[in-house]
Amino acid sequence: MVSHPGNELDLSQPLHLHRKKLPATAKVVTSVAVYILKAKVVLKSQSCSFSFQCAVGTLTLTMLLLLLLLTSTSNGDAQRIPGLTKDDSCSCQVNSSVWAFPAMKFEGVLQLVQDCGDSLQNLQAQVKLSNERLPEIQATIENVTARLEPYQYLNDQGLYTALHLRQLANELRELEEDISSIHQDKPSDQTQKLTQEIGKVRKEVDKMHLSNTFNMKTVKEKLRSLKNGVESCRTIPEVFISKQGVCSQRIMSNISPPVITKISPYGKSYTSGSWGRQAKQVMEDQEGSGVFYWVQPLVNGHRLGNTVRRYRSYDDFMASKNHEDVSVAPSYSHANAIQGSGTVVYGEAVFYNCYNSPELCRYDLQTKVTTRLKIPDIGTNNEFPYCYYNCKDWTDTDFAADETGLWVIYSTRGNHGNLVLSRLDSEAFNVTHTWTTRLFKKSVTNAFMVCGILYATRYIDRFHEEVFYAFDTATGKDDNTLALPLEKIENGVASLSYNPIDRQLYMYNDGYLLSYQAIF
Repeated sequence: MVSHPGNELDLSQPLHLHRKKLPATAKVVTSVAVYILKAKVVLKSQSCSFSFQCAVGTLTLTMLLLLLLLTSTSNGDAQRIPGLTKDDSCSCQVNSSVWAFPAMKFEGVLQLVQDCGDSLQNLQAQVKLSNERLPEIQATIENVTARLEPYQYLNDQGLYTALHLRQLANELRELEEDISSIHQDKPSDQTQKLTQEIGKVRKEVDKMHLSNTFNMKTVKEKLRSLKNGVESCRTIPEVFISKQGVCSQRIMSNISPPVITKISPYGKSYTSGSWGRQAKQVMEDQEGSGVFYWVQPLVNGHRLGNTVRRYRSYDDFMASKNHEDVSVAPSYSHANAIQGSGTVVYGEAVFYNCYNSPELCRYDLQTKVTTRLKIPDIGTNNEFPYCYYNCKDWTDTDFAADETGLWVIYSTRGNHGNLVLSRLDSEAFNVTHTWTTRLFKKSVTNAFMVCGILYATRYIDRFHEEVFYAFDTATGKDDNTLALPLEKIENGVASLSYNPIDRQLYMYNDGYLLSYQAIF
């Protein structure tokens, strides 16, 4: 309220009525409008024109009314200010601090509004992302549901575990027959030990039948270990046994720095592929004779290829001259074309993963004939590639060669994506024996064979890999305590293979060709 003798300007009553009906923010806006409007109307009817002189200076009528408004909005009480009329004007003393604007509260409200807006935007982004992923999640759920449906009835009837136990018993019976046959042909302390261990497992399985208690995981792990032991007993070839001096030191002790560093003859843009030296079983009368170097790049998304370039000498290879291009298929989209970087040249044949297929291919360099081999349940088309931090696409199947022969490294759904190792007959092109490991294939960057031992690598940084795991096919045992450093130039390791002739490792490293000396 503003007053002078005989004249009063009282706007508190309308404001008071409005404040009872409006929220805090609306009260301020409404009060300002009401005060200014009322002041203009009333003042026009007064004979006295108001001009307030404050202690801090002269304020206009509108500003004073605003200050009065701010005070009234803070405590809800009208202020009566006495004034003096002089020369047709009304003067009064005003303490401006009474009507101080609540700046801190105002900034606090603004910050809350801004935070609310940011939170709303974040929630909207999350909802949008969830909506985009819903079809994928829905498809996954439908896929899992469809796969579980055939087993739901068995589970409801309490038959699921019993069927697994029956399957386990069948596998155990086959294993007993195998070890019995091996022990009759080649009796040894190892076969005798395996026979005793199988007998213990048989007692555990019989006990599970009688007590209706199941510990499938433990028994399956014992069975896996026994199978590896049986494979080891009957797998070591005579040529390997006669060459025990070559592999007398079973485990590698170190790996040299690169002894060859060269950009691929196709250029650095071909970041995936394989290369090496023609591998043969080590024979004293043939060692190193006629052995050539070869490079196989992948095109079309670093996935496919149909050409193997070979050089007859080390000098030709280093100079990238006098090469011969061998086509294993008419085009890189042909059924017999190469897919992935797991290729190896062993003897007089090229071994690789067939195009867009789980089958393996063997291309004979002499007869130009392609033979195919199918391994049941093998992963394909990026189902189980080498990964670690970043997956290297199209590496489901990886061929390897060492002193004992030709191998293929892969994974299966039955082994839960863990590494599986099979020894191949390179001429008949069939699987002779198979080992299963507990090492998840997607946790390694690559793998190779040396002296019947599977080695696996993992990523350290851009310039280093590490050989951290070994699985010995002679004993069926693994060792994950290794720490052998392996230098490189770039991040990606497309392929890593061993050559039993010069005992070197060959790496295809994002367009760079590197080789290392294995140290025992």
